[in-house]
Amino acid sequence: MNKTLLDILVCPVTKAPLSLNEEGTELISKVGGMAYPVRDGIPVLLESEARTLSAEERLDDSAK
Repeated sequence: MNKTLLDILVCPVTKAPLSLNEEGTELISKVGGMAYPVRDGIPVLLESEARTLSAEERLDDSAK
């Protein structure tokens, strides 16, 4: 994902910054506790498409 795009994207629920996971398949909102999918390089920033992060994922700093 383009770094410039990642710098301007925010969580649609909390407006907090997002980080790309290591696999490049999800945008993580630590504040909101949600992971938004990235499909074919396109972020899907719909709350209905997001999954809830597990407690372990919320604490894991590797999802940057």
